[in-house]
Amino acid sequence: MAPKPKKRSPLKSKPLRTPGQSLAEARRRVWDEYGQTPALVTACLLMLTLVGALEAWQERAVPYLVWGVLALLALAWFIVRIIKAQPKLHALRQGEEGERAVGQYLEKLRSEGYEVFHDLIGEGFNVDHVIIGPAGVSTIETKTWSKPAQGQPKIQFNGQGLTLPAQTEDRRPIIQAKAQAAWLRQLLEESTGRKLSVHPVVLFPGWFVESKKGALNSIWVLEPKALPKFLANQPQKLSTEEIKLFSFHLSRWIRAEEGSRLQKHR
Repeated sequence: MAPKPKKRSPLKSKPLRTPGQSLAEARRRVWDEYGQTPALVTACLLMLTLVGALEAWQERAVPYLVWGVLALLALAWFIVRIIKAQPKLHALRQGEEGERAVGQYLEKLRSEGYEVFHDLIGEGFNVDHVIIGPAGVSTIETKTWSKPAQGQPKIQFNGQGLTLPAQTEDRRPIIQAKAQAAWLRQLLEESTGRKLSVHPVVLFPGWFVESKKGALNSIWVLEPKALPKFLANQPQKLSTEEIKLFSFHLSRWIRAEEGSRLQKHR
């Protein structure tokens, strides 16, 4: 018999990542960590219990009750692990849905001359979205924070940190967004050999953001629907050729990194 001819993928390069892909992958890892092993053990013990019961029904001395007790213990273990994982799964699911919603909203910017990228993976972090267009290059961090059960969902931004109702100031999202912008700027400058500025943006779906005067000079903290207006009010910073250049180098880097990640997991 003649050997079968080798086949290869019709795709010339790896596809770009989708909004919330990192969080979807994290949810699968939570299931693997908390639920997979207990589920497999429970299923195996239930099968042994069933086999033992059938053998006992055929008057063969098999201690199927022992397997049954072990199966019940394994089931209880599985339930406890799933309950313990629920807060993590809920937070990841909410974050994933927020990133997907913002990603779909950002896709509308393509008609305004923007290129949109999602879920860039760095060393130990990810950038939710990147837009490259006439107003320049921006990194976008999406924060899908739960809103209070009562009262107005309002975030106050003073230029350094964020304050929610009845909570202390939180500077972490601002530090995170600025670090992401600095990382992307260095990446594109090294790739293209051109100097550029990258503007950090933090978006809060469903929240009202109140900013003090001058707070938005170095970073934008907005509700997603306000972003197009802010972009439209900016002077043109990139030409069509520059948009294509930076987008090409970024998409090439993303595909190379994604191919490398897939090779590591094989």
